[in-house]
Amino acid sequence: MGEEVKLFQTWSSPFSLRIAMALKLKGIPYDSVPEDLSNKSSLLLEYNPVYKKIPVLLHNNKPISESLVILEYVDEMWKQNPLLPQDPYERANARFWAKFNDDSLMPSMWTVLRSKSEPREAALVEVMKNLMVIEGELGGKKFFGGEKVGFLDIVMGWLAYLIDAFEEIFPGLNLIDPERFPLLSTWMKEFYNMPTIKELWPAQDMLVSSFKAHHRIEQKTE
Repeated sequence: MGEEVKLFQTWSSPFSLRIAMALKLKGIPYDSVPEDLSNKSSLLLEYNPVYKKIPVLLHNNKPISESLVILEYVDEMWKQNPLLPQDPYERANARFWAKFNDDSLMPSMWTVLRSKSEPREAALVEVMKNLMVIEGELGGKKFFGGEKVGFLDIVMGWLAYLIDAFEEIFPGLNLIDPERFPLLSTWMKEFYNMPTIKELWPAQDMLVSSFKAHHRIEQKTE
């Protein structure tokens, strides 16, 4: 009898997509369990009673929550195609930048998307500062993981498929200009077009529709 691997997720969540990419790169088959976050299933609430959110990985009836924790679990459980570097310093560095992404870069981006025109300009300054920091961390490497995709590429992967959607929603918003961010722009294309994970990307038109609807709701509540 084989392993039971289930991923409780939503189709548009970058946090869910991290786990799907990791499992795909590891070659681990899994069952996707779609969740409606406006009507969360009893199983999701049972498996993640603290935060009550996706993603949740269920491995042989044992639930693991929080995307960064799940990524490390996947990497430790299935040793093939390691995601984190082997060197302790490099592993710590990858974890540091993953936390920077989740604590600084992503929140600053959401602030831009949820702001009206004038506050948005101020919020953009913070986004550009954070993106420049990430540009520097990428350095001259093909991927954040070096010559192959690794832990930090997966964590930063939302940039590769969400930026175009954001720029379509807000005409004139130019977040990652190739002249200003040549390394990030090149990385985004390389990562997005990787054959192993390309099939996992959500449809762009669905993303745009979803975020437009969400943005209208946000504006109505201001």
